[in-house]
Amino acid sequence: MAELLTIQGLRVRFRTVGFVRALVDRDADPYIDAVLDVSLALREGETLGLVGESGSGKTTLARAVVGLVPVHSGSIHLNGRELVGLRESEYRGIRRQLGMMFQDPVASLSPRKTVRGLLIEPFHIHRIRDVDLDKEARRLLGIVGLHDGFLTAYAHQLSGGQARRVGVARTLSLKPKLILADEPTAGLDVSVQGEILNLMNELQKQFGLSYLIVTHNLPVIRHVSDRLAIMYLGRLVEQGPTRAVFARPAHPYTQALVAAVPQPDPDKRRSELELKGEIPSLRRRPSGCEFHTRCVHAQDRCRVEAPLPTPLPGGREVRCHFPLA
Repeated sequence: MAELLTIQGLRVRFRTVGFVRALVDRDADPYIDAVLDVSLALREGETLGLVGESGSGKTTLARAVVGLVPVHSGSIHLNGRELVGLRESEYRGIRRQLGMMFQDPVASLSPRKTVRGLLIEPFHIHRIRDVDLDKEARRLLGIVGLHDGFLTAYAHQLSGGQARRVGVARTLSLKPKLILADEPTAGLDVSVQGEILNLMNELQKQFGLSYLIVTHNLPVIRHVSDRLAIMYLGRLVEQGPTRAVFARPAHPYTQALVAAVPQPDPDKRRSELELKGEIPSLRRRPSGCEFHTRCVHAQDRCRVEAPLPTPLPGGREVRCHFPLA
């Protein structure tokens, strides 16, 4: 399969204080790196799960791809075209190839518009006039398993699952090639989560979609993703095929995340391996390997020397001095 999305050396920075405050405090670098030196690739028709704790930079990375946050350095290629540095007018055409599913299914829908208005809004934004909007709205609802009666409904009249389906339909309106889904099952009952994930799988097969799914929910991503990329403090610490990563994690952070997944078998106890301590502040990144302050396997080298990405068999990569796999 050809690569649809390629990211190389991506860095996203945010200013923490204003110019005057930085001058008074003599702060020469009043920034934090929310995403730092990230490189990954997503193939056509593939699902890539981007996993990490809150504040790891997952959503910022996804928003950088869509052009919602500025990129400090690095490159983002979609179908071979460089996205970094494009003017907003140039990005308009690119966004027709990108879809975004936001975390809150209800809050991401305008309360002032009916479902019909929500579904046809992308056509107005992109000035697409050669379509029958009523027909398109009905078609999109049918794709996600909702009947025409929902066209006159407002967001507050929808359940979480119905709102998520409307959001998916809206995302599909311009026939994107890549969908970036931020916690697509957040706030939904377990049974509804399964329905939404099955719907996403069906749509992927039907339309040849690629997904970049941002989540901290490992049990969910395990069953829908082809590959995993694990983030910590804005860096990718491990990536590879989902089955291989779950079967034998190579990074201690991944190992702890996998060990924390609840087991459906009551005879199997959850591993006692847990993450110790709290996530360090981005303003005070630890020296050396940034995970060493919470790592049960840390050695002296980890505290002074930052590890480089190391390739492993089977198309895997890990950023660790002493890989577990």
